[in-house]
Amino acid sequence: MHMSLSGVPPKPEAIDVAKRRILKTLVTTGVAASFVPKAPYVFARTKTKLRILGTHVTLQEELRQQAMSDLGIVLEYEAKGSAAVLQKAAASPQSFDLYEQWSNSINLLWRSGSVQAIEKKRIRFWGEINALTKTGKLSDSARVGAGDAPYKILHVQPNGKLGSEHTDKLSFLPYVHNVDSFGYNTNVIPKGIPYETESWGWLLDDAYSGKVGIVNAPTIGLFDLVLAAQAKDLVQFDDIGALSKAELDKLFDVLIKLKQRGHFSGFWTSVPESVRFMVDERVVIQSMFSPAVSALNGQNIPVVYAAPKEGYRGWHGVMCLSSATQGREKDAAYEYMNWWLSGWPGAFIARQGYYISNPERSAKQLSQAEWDYWYQGKPAAEALRGTDGKVSVHKGDVRTGGSYKRRLSHVAVWNTVMPTYEYTLQKWYEFISS
Repeated sequence: MHMSLSGVPPKPEAIDVAKRRILKTLVTTGVAASFVPKAPYVFARTKTKLRILGTHVTLQEELRQQAMSDLGIVLEYEAKGSAAVLQKAAASPQSFDLYEQWSNSINLLWRSGSVQAIEKKRIRFWGEINALTKTGKLSDSARVGAGDAPYKILHVQPNGKLGSEHTDKLSFLPYVHNVDSFGYNTNVIPKGIPYETESWGWLLDDAYSGKVGIVNAPTIGLFDLVLAAQAKDLVQFDDIGALSKAELDKLFDVLIKLKQRGHFSGFWTSVPESVRFMVDERVVIQSMFSPAVSALNGQNIPVVYAAPKEGYRGWHGVMCLSSATQGREKDAAYEYMNWWLSGWPGAFIARQGYYISNPERSAKQLSQAEWDYWYQGKPAAEALRGTDGKVSVHKGDVRTGGSYKRRLSHVAVWNTVMPTYEYTLQKWYEFISS
């Protein structure tokens, strides 16, 4: 018991008054933290922050908010165009913890040492991931597609290179994926027949000269134009997933002449920009990603996402772990990767036309009408809303290209970094600036 200077024990209420006075003084002067060990605000741990570098395709505010709520971490999203994202990630691994883009970026990032291997045993739902990423096919009759089919670059081999033989280490988390083509405004261009009359060649049709948009990405937009040139019989290629320098020269001779005649009205670098191109009537046909089509349909602009008879350009989302990320941030990164396969995120991105690698788990988060439309290729039993809350699918609509299995069985080429990548860059920027 404390004693007063007079030797008489102070009354209990006097101790309380004195304690409160001291605490008030300490709080006022900012010193209280060292004297009040049970104050909840004093020892609350700072939440782990993850910095995620990627594109607008997956770095959406609704996903960020939901993940932060579910995981109790802070997420910082940095969204850029695909070329800018790849450049930053390759040059500065310390600037991000997780990288989100497409499988065509893997070889470059792996060679640059910007990303580290992912431990398969730490991916909670690995056993649920379907055969597309693991073997390249959803069915025996499916086309694997030219170029960097994701299964070819998924596993880290004992020699440190990437390959298809299964190991305990992954170069990326298989999650979001889809097939891309072009969108066209049916107020101007008559609606075609999926897999029969719709053709990549439409991008180079003289009838649409001056109203054509292309994605400004040399590992993506290039293949749209390769497929278009081949469909129009302007250039032929031995292997569209591995073009030679001579083939590239022939292709770009054709493209530069078209550009100089004003055939192309613009080159977009983000999904929002591609939406503006169509809203402003700058284009009537262009390279497109699925969310842009959904957004335009939500604004009652009748854009159809084509199912080209030549086959789609396929892409597979990759989530990669920075080589500089360790400790608490690394643990949180694994939690975030597992969260993406936990159901809700897959259902969310289904509403903008994307697929997830373990779809059955997300099926529980979708209505029957949504599952039937987005995955099964059945007519919409009711109007369906996109991720923006607007109706993007009307009752009775059928998804262009049909079911998940059918669409992913018609991949002509995957987004790819070819052996001639550096030369491709040179020719691409000559084309853009011509």
